[in-house]
Amino acid sequence: MENFRYLEGVTTLQLDSEACVGCGVCESVCPHSVFRMNAKKAEIDDLNGCMECGACAQNCAAGAIRVTPGVGCASYIIQTWIKGKEAAACCT
Repeated sequence: MENFRYLEGVTTLQLDSEACVGCGVCESVCPHSVFRMNAKKAEIDDLNGCMECGACAQNCAAGAIRVTPGVGCASYIIQTWIKGKEAAACCT
């Protein structure tokens, strides 16, 4: 899923590194490899790669991740796969 981007700098993804317990689930469930583990803690490695699907936040048992699914136009990215870029639209 490399190179899927909509707008740079609009994602709502936030990681509370203090609350992170280092389980690595976020890294495992993220379809865009936004997270990486470093020194037994998660780090955001590619913030603009986040399509705000919410998988990381839904699976974070520590509650260290917050994201508002869809705000960064995950819907737009998915529509481009199905309809093509010309017919896709971003919902607000």
